[in-house]
Amino acid sequence: MIPQHPFGRTGHDSTRTLFGAAALGRVTQAEADQTLALLLEYGVNHIDAAASYGDAELRIAPWMAAYRNQFFLATKTEKRTYREAKEELYRSLERLQVDQIDLWQMHILVDPSEWEIAMGVGGALEAFIEAREQGLVRFLGVTGHGVTIAQMHLRSLERFPFDSVLLPYNYVMMQNPQYAADFETLLAVCQERNVAVQTIKSLTRGPWGDKPRTHSTWYEPFTEPSEIETATHWVLNRPGVFLDTVGDIHLLPAVLAAASRFEVRPQAELDAEMAQVEMSPLFV
Repeated sequence: MIPQHPFGRTGHDSTRTLFGAAALGRVTQAEADQTLALLLEYGVNHIDAAASYGDAELRIAPWMAAYRNQFFLATKTEKRTYREAKEELYRSLERLQVDQIDLWQMHILVDPSEWEIAMGVGGALEAFIEAREQGLVRFLGVTGHGVTIAQMHLRSLERFPFDSVLLPYNYVMMQNPQYAADFETLLAVCQERNVAVQTIKSLTRGPWGDKPRTHSTWYEPFTEPSEIETATHWVLNRPGVFLDTVGDIHLLPAVLAAASRFEVRPQAELDAEMAQVEMSPLFV
């Protein structure tokens, strides 16, 4: 089984590995159901979906009929205005076949001009606050990619007390001095305010480039079990952060197996092991 940790101030103890439902975007229901069985086997109790993840919400819906109480359910919207965000929330509720979502997140809120729209008058934030007041969602979060996202999340937390953030965290990104400094600043603020920190792209070798795409991920993932284990343990060795799993169901068993074997180790040892793994920055 995979250890659990309080998910910020939500009152929910989530498994340190959250299921990244992007992996369900282009699979059959039968494949999705096999994935559910794997999640239950390892005790994973937190699903992170998004309206933009293909058919993911539709694939999750049958699970909710039988297992709703066993999962903390999150989804996301990329809409930036009040009207569009509200409409997409109702669409997500319908697709997921639930009356309430545990965590609704503003997805990929990186661009400053989009941030101004989302956080301004008539913006998505108004829909978020309203949805929480109406009981359609319980908690609110913000997500993003890229090397500036830690700075943007800090800006978002100053604008509104979000319950969670989500951003990249891997060995090669933390070799970027500016990103590392921004990440550490954000983490300190989140720990002070009891905001949950979710990490993504932790199992990423780098961009595909000219290589043939052998997996459903938009990035080249680690595929060797030893590399998956090293990268998984490198993230989980950071107290308090959560690892969002890889976006390919066929790699998920290795990730969950690695997470179930995690034990705290000296960070220098893990850094030295990660330094031997072939990686390149996904975001520049």
